[in-house]
Amino acid sequence: MKVAFTPVGVLSGLLAGLIAKFTFEWIWGRIDDEEPPEPEHREISVAKLVLALVLEGAIFRGVRGLVDHATRRGFARWSGAWPGEERPERA
Repeated sequence: MKVAFTPVGVLSGLLAGLIAKFTFEWIWGRIDDEEPPEPEHREISVAKLVLALVLEGAIFRGVRGLVDHATRRGFARWSGAWPGEERPERA
Protein backbone atom coordinates (compact mmCIF):
# COMPACT_ATOMS: atom_id res chain seq x y z
CA MET A 1 0.00 0.00 0.00
CA LYS A 2 2.95 2.30 0.68
CA VAL A 3 3.99 2.26 -2.99
CA ALA A 4 0.49 3.17 -4.16
CA PHE A 5 0.37 6.05 -1.68
CA THR A 6 3.76 7.55 -2.72
CA PRO A 7 2.55 9.65 -5.71
CA VAL A 8 -0.47 10.83 -3.74
CA GLY A 9 1.81 11.80 -0.86
CA VAL A 10 4.17 13.71 -3.14
CA LEU A 11 1.33 15.69 -4.71
CA SER A 12 -0.22 16.48 -1.35
CA GLY A 13 3.20 17.60 -0.08
CA LEU A 14 3.53 20.06 -2.96
CA LEU A 15 0.03 21.36 -2.30
CA ALA A 16 0.81 21.71 1.41
CA GLY A 17 3.94 23.73 0.56
CA LEU A 18 1.94 26.15 -1.57
CA ILE A 19 -0.75 26.53 1.09
CA ALA A 20 1.88 27.09 3.79
CA LYS A 21 3.77 29.65 1.69
CA PHE A 22 0.66 31.73 1.02
CA THR A 23 -0.44 31.40 4.66
CA PHE A 24 2.94 32.61 5.94
CA GLU A 25 3.02 35.53 3.50
CA TRP A 26 -0.51 36.54 4.50
CA ILE A 27 0.28 36.38 8.23
CA TRP A 28 3.62 38.19 7.79
CA GLY A 29 1.81 40.93 5.88
CA ARG A 30 -0.29 41.50 8.99
CA ILE A 31 2.86 41.71 11.16
CA ASP A 32 5.10 43.95 9.04
CA ASP A 33 4.95 46.10 5.90
CA GLU A 34 8.33 44.80 4.66
CA GLU A 35 8.96 41.37 3.20
CA PRO A 36 10.06 38.77 5.77
CA PRO A 37 13.77 38.93 6.56
CA GLU A 38 16.03 36.19 5.20
CA PRO A 39 19.38 35.08 6.66
CA GLU A 40 21.24 36.54 3.66
CA HIS A 41 19.88 40.06 4.30
CA ARG A 42 22.60 42.20 5.87
CA GLU A 43 20.68 44.97 7.57
CA ILE A 44 17.97 43.24 9.57
CA SER A 45 16.98 42.85 13.17
CA VAL A 46 18.01 39.45 14.51
CA ALA A 47 14.85 39.39 16.63
CA LYS A 48 12.71 39.95 13.52
CA LEU A 49 14.64 37.23 11.67
CA VAL A 50 14.07 34.77 14.52
CA LEU A 51 10.35 35.62 14.59
CA ALA A 52 10.04 35.13 10.83
CA LEU A 53 11.92 31.82 10.85
CA VAL A 54 10.01 30.38 13.82
CA LEU A 55 6.65 31.48 12.42
CA GLU A 56 7.45 30.14 8.95
CA GLY A 57 8.66 26.81 10.37
CA ALA A 58 5.59 26.38 12.56
CA ILE A 59 3.23 27.17 9.71
CA PHE A 60 4.99 24.84 7.27
CA ARG A 61 5.15 21.98 9.77
CA GLY A 62 1.53 22.43 10.85
CA VAL A 63 0.09 22.68 7.35
CA ARG A 64 2.22 19.78 6.10
CA GLY A 65 1.12 17.56 8.99
CA LEU A 66 -2.56 18.37 8.62
CA VAL A 67 -2.55 17.91 4.83
CA ASP A 68 -0.59 14.65 5.11
CA HIS A 69 -2.97 13.23 7.69
CA ALA A 70 -6.05 14.27 5.70
CA THR A 71 -4.55 12.73 2.55
CA ARG A 72 -3.90 9.46 4.39
CA ARG A 73 -7.47 9.41 5.72
CA GLY A 74 -8.86 9.96 2.23
CA PHE A 75 -6.57 7.28 0.79
CA ALA A 76 -7.67 4.85 3.50
CA ARG A 77 -11.35 5.51 2.74
CA TRP A 78 -10.69 4.93 -0.96
CA SER A 79 -8.42 1.87 -0.64
CA GLY A 80 -9.55 0.35 2.65
CA ALA A 81 -5.98 0.30 4.03
CA TRP A 82 -4.11 2.88 6.09
CA PRO A 83 -0.84 3.92 4.38
CA GLY A 84 1.38 4.14 7.45
CA GLU A 85 1.65 3.18 11.07
CA GLU A 86 -1.50 2.68 13.11
CA ARG A 87 -0.20 4.51 16.20
CA PRO A 88 3.04 5.85 17.69
CA GLU A 89 5.42 3.37 19.25
CA ARG A 90 5.81 3.31 23.01
CA ALA A 91 8.89 5.00 24.39
